[in-house]
Order: sequence, then C-alpha cells, then structure tokens
Amino acid sequence: MARKESAFYAISKRFFDICVGSVGSVFALLVLLGVKIIYLVDKDNDRIILVQDRIGEGGQLFKLYKIRTMVPKAQEMLSTFLSENPHYAAEYEKNKKLENDPRITNMGKKLRKFSIDEFPQFFNVVKGDMSIIGNRPYLPSERDDMGEDCDIITNAKPGIISYWAINGRNDVDFETRLELEKYYSLHKSLLLDLRIGFSAVSVVLKAKGAK
Repeated sequence: MARKESAFYAISKRFFDICVGSVGSVFALLVLLGVKIIYLVDKDNDRIILVQDRIGEGGQLFKLYKIRTMVPKAQEMLSTFLSENPHYAAEYEKNKKLENDPRITNMGKKLRKFSIDEFPQFFNVVKGDMSIIGNRPYLPSERDDMGEDCDIITNAKPGIISYWAINGRNDVDFETRLELEKYYSLHKSLLLDLRIGFSAVSVVLKAKGAK
C-alpha cells in the first residue's frame, strides 16, 4: 500500500511547489522566447509548446507542457518509422523510448541534454497538476504497460524531478523504472524529496542518462 501523506508533508510540499514553480515559470518564459527565435532562424515555424495528455495523481489525465524537441508531426511519424525499422521497434517495445531517436532536432538534443525542454512544466506545478519532485508523468498509452503498478505509482503526484531520474534515467529499462517509481510512492517523505532534489542537481549538470 502506498504511503499516506501527513498534513504537514502535503502543505509544506505544496508551498515549496508554488514558490519554486513561480520562479521557474519566469525562467521558462525567457527560455521559450529564446528557443522560438532559434527555431524561426532554422525555418521551423511550428508551435514550440508541446501539449500532451499525461496520467496524473489518482490516474486522472491532465495537460502537460513541454518544449517541442522533435520535428513537426513527430508522433504521426513514429508508427511508420517503427514498422520500417524492426531494431528500433524492439528497442521501443522494451524501453518505451529510442536512444538515438531520428525525430529529435539538433536544438532538441541540446535542450534534452540539460532537461531544459521540461521548463514549461513549472506552469503545471503552479496549476497543481504536478510537483517539483514526484513520479514521471506517464502517457495514457503506457497505462496498460504499467499494469497493476499504475495505481501505486499514480498515488504520488507526477514531478519534474523523479527518483527514476537520479537512478539512471534513460539508462534503465521500463521495468526497472516502474520499480523505482513504486519505491518513491511507498516511501515518499520530505527527507526523500530533499535527497532526490540535491542528487538531481548533480545528475543534470553531468547530463547523466539524458537522451
């Protein structure tokens, strides 16, 4: 059974989320302006904010914001690409990601390396859809892959920074990721959040596991 949050933990975490999320939102706006200019120079006129349905706390869907790091209509390209490339299809089936995804733009690779593409999620934090620290916000299509683990994992609010992110990030497979996410839901506390937060700074600066 997932750990029940104390009132002190819930209130202090929300206060922290609002404070950090508000400051982060200001930085996100500046980053969006810079990225938009760079994309326009590269003749990419599509919108740079990617809005996706994700599984939130309690299994409810919410709209997640990210900076687009792939070519326009990348999602529509995925099925065709995987059908034409069995090796990539096997990798995607195992990890739900592609290590060398050909759809990622040159700018997108730089944004992902230091997780800058996730800055708009500060807007989600202020809204209350997400927390600074929590589990990964899963795609609706991954619900079946999560199986019985879904209820435990979604007991915690999705976060920008996760326990998975400081324990290998994209270097671990999907099943290991689920185990890490379950651990967080079952042991969430201020102490664990602090540990994850401090560890994440080192991980991001080293770009460890970022792809």
